Amino acid sequence: MSLSARFFLSILSLVVSLNSFGQRDGFGGGGLPIGFSNELGVAAGPVAFYGDYGQRGNFATNIGNTGWGFAVAHYINFAYRADCQCYNPDTYFNDRFKVRTELTIHKTNFQHYGQWVSASATSFTADQLRAMKGSSTVFDVGVQLEYYIWSIRDFMAEDQPWAPYFATGLHWVGFDPYAYSDFGNLNTPITTPDKYYYSFQQAGGSTWSIVTSVGTRYKLSKSVDFLIDWRWQYYFSNWVDGLNPQLEFNTQALGLGNGVPVPENKANDWIFWINFGGVFYLN
Repeated sequence: MSLSARFFLSILSLVVSLNSFGQRDGFGGGGLPIGFSNELGVAAGPVAFYGDYGQRGNFATNIGNTGWGFAVAHYINFAYRADCQCYNPDTYFNDRFKVRTELTIHKTNFQHYGQWVSASATSFTADQLRAMKGSSTVFDVGVQLEYYIWSIRDFMAEDQPWAPYFATGLHWVGFDPYAYSDFGNLNTPITTPDKYYYSFQQAGGSTWSIVTSVGTRYKLSKSVDFLIDWRWQYYFSNWVDGLNPQLEFNTQALGLGNGVPVPENKANDWIFWINFGGVFYLN
């Protein structure tokens, strides 16, 4: 089953299960919530993918290797109880924290940018780099804990229009990369510069990631909020974009002692994502 199919089936399962949430007793005891209410969020926006295509720190790379993503989220609101249509006890936890369970999908097309492929670069290696391209479709699911700077109760009561927050969490990630060259099959002298030999992944894979968000809501009505969310997501893999040049890989093709170091490949893949959307109060 494709990543897109899994994503939409996951959305369906999430929506079907929402009606049962909030009608049950929660954690109980110690001032923690004994019930909660539910919110559904949808958002989309540009995804800047920081991988191994292009020159690091280059503006054209950062802008050029940008895709688009879509997210669906369920929020547990501890400040308000759906079963009694009333507020929970006014504790710091209830009034400052929410739990976000999220499904996201995004796709980015890649190519090389920067000085090594500029108009002034006329070498055969520059031509090979210009012909090298790729893409990756990424699906992930996970949980974030949101902390709100101001009172959630006051925001729900429309006493204040803004609700800024910080969030962090862990996501499982499935990715489906694809790499190719306009010159033909990869890993040949015609298509591939020495340091890129055996650095491509064409099969799907999975990993985990750390997600950190900064955002805010703006109250549009009693039951609808506008959402802006800035997200940084660091993958525990360097294969998410399908490209991972390494000395040990190209040495397999070039022979011991002839390998090419890749000092610029210093970190795993990561993204910066700006989301715009809405949050709807379900009960």
